[in-house]
Amino acid sequence: MPVTYTAAIPGAPLADTRRAAAFFDLDRTLIAGSSAFVFGRAAWRADMIPTSELLADARKAITFRFTGASDDKANAIRDRILDAITGHSVDELMTLADDVIPQLLDDVRKESQGFLGLHAEAGRDTYMVTASPIEIVASLASELGMTGAIATVAETADGVYTGGLAEPFCYGPAKADAIRRVAERDGYDLDICYAYSDSLSDLPMLEVVGHPVAVNPDNGLQAVARTRGWPIVEFSRTARRVIRTTTASVGAVGLSVATYALGRRHGRRAAIIG
Repeated sequence: MPVTYTAAIPGAPLADTRRAAAFFDLDRTLIAGSSAFVFGRAAWRADMIPTSELLADARKAITFRFTGASDDKANAIRDRILDAITGHSVDELMTLADDVIPQLLDDVRKESQGFLGLHAEAGRDTYMVTASPIEIVASLASELGMTGAIATVAETADGVYTGGLAEPFCYGPAKADAIRRVAERDGYDLDICYAYSDSLSDLPMLEVVGHPVAVNPDNGLQAVARTRGWPIVEFSRTARRVIRTTTASVGAVGLSVATYALGRRHGRRAAIIG
């Protein structure tokens, strides 16, 4: 199956053999809230969805912000997005980016930008991995200086959305499958790659790399991370600090930081070799 739901930023170099990458979930990881609600609000302004649906999305966005995702919620968001764009042209959706991208950029966590910078310094490519529409998030990834985006691609016919999907919905195991394909295509060694997410639904994505990191995790992911000794980072927008914990063991914290430092050195060597 072709990797049609990966969008590389124009002009970005392809990765070399043994290069590493970092893969970031979007909602509650790179940004504080739900990109789907921002998209829904822009769609409402463009008369693509009625007010009643916008209000329903607002309630779901508030719940998501504090409790995280679930399969039912994700499927509802998928259906809402597909319903909203069905019958509209790709060009129409692209114009929504003018409204959506500035709002999403404003919601990007400063701490997340710091992690992006660290990986860039280490010579790693960075990818956004999200269930949101590729037409929107590819532009967001470009604005953030990321290598590309892995996202949901809706089916089109003659430039108009049909209401179906061109590829599997980019959620759960499909995220891990997409990362594997990108790694195979561009020569990333997944054992030295990183992945960041807040949700237990992204466990497959975290398990596919050698360095999984739980960011502002929901209860399910927090339990898994603690059991497996994965780094946990909690972002505080007010205190502007990052707290690193794993299994409540100082030794485990030290190990995770040391592993990250080794990864940075490996990234620099790979960049020089490449």
